[in-house]
Amino acid sequence: MQIFPFSVLDMYIMYCTIFSPFSSCLTLKPYRVCLLSLLKLDEQTIIDVLTKRTYAQRREIAFAYERRAKKDMISALKGALSGSLETVILGLMKSTAQYDASEIRGSIKGLGTDEDTLIEILCSRSNTELKEIKNVYKELFKKDLEKDVAGDTSGNFAKLLLALVQTQRAEPSAVVDYEKIDQDARALYDAGVRIKGTDVATWISIMSERSVPHLQKVFQRYKSYSPYDMQESVMKEVKGDLQRSFLVLVQCFENKQLFFANRLHDAMKSKGAKEKMVTRIIVSRCEVDLKKICSEFKAQYGQSLHKTVLEHTKGDYQKVLLGLLGQEE
Repeated sequence: MQIFPFSVLDMYIMYCTIFSPFSSCLTLKPYRVCLLSLLKLDEQTIIDVLTKRTYAQRREIAFAYERRAKKDMISALKGALSGSLETVILGLMKSTAQYDASEIRGSIKGLGTDEDTLIEILCSRSNTELKEIKNVYKELFKKDLEKDVAGDTSGNFAKLLLALVQTQRAEPSAVVDYEKIDQDARALYDAGVRIKGTDVATWISIMSERSVPHLQKVFQRYKSYSPYDMQESVMKEVKGDLQRSFLVLVQCFENKQLFFANRLHDAMKSKGAKEKMVTRIIVSRCEVDLKKICSEFKAQYGQSLHKTVLEHTKGDYQKVLLGLLGQEE
């Protein structure tokens, strides 16, 4: 996402775009060209302003808009937009933690559970991010995230997610403990490939409590014990949601940006796009590591994410995604 400085003009454009009081606005010469364009391109102006600002800047725009218009900007956006464009824009008006918390809440409230969303978010976020998500979840929904996850999942799948939500992962250390690396690698092997069945509790403990740099070295050491790498071992040892969760964890420990690049490719490899997944990844990562994801995507698939979005999306939804991706490098 290319970031441009916030100005009072941003707020003014948003105000005039949504409420369109053109007769009075057009008398102000400095805004004439911008406002004339709004007569035809309301959605494009919203896209241009909001996709090129940070969340903090978008909140400044919203506060200024509310002071001027005497109306909540979120409500105004809901009234002005619809469909996929509305979903993306409203997502951008939340902080990353607020967006993640809202996506988690949406995945578990009501009948059924959206395990795909739940796994992606809980298994890919850092300890710091998960702590913030838990706090925001409590603020927004007046509910405890651990209790909600426990109530909507079961078995070892629930135990793994709860272990992650409890945020017991160690912080990275400047000291490399080679003995501990070897012990953990051997423990993962002994709890899985080496025996009949799988000691899932041991896998959960190691993968939810060790630091990411430590686990990266553990997975390398693991290859000296097992004929399979860690991802292959997960595929052989466990099934279903538990398998998918462990795979996301391992892939993110090894290269988180490549994980998201692969997810985006999978969501857009056939005609059309899995919009929910594409939206979730691009909105949630736009201020975190989207540029690195774009680089991994091009390196992995020989085509830019920008071009892939052009091929598999259309209309205002395509425009808002391209706005977040920024100019193709």
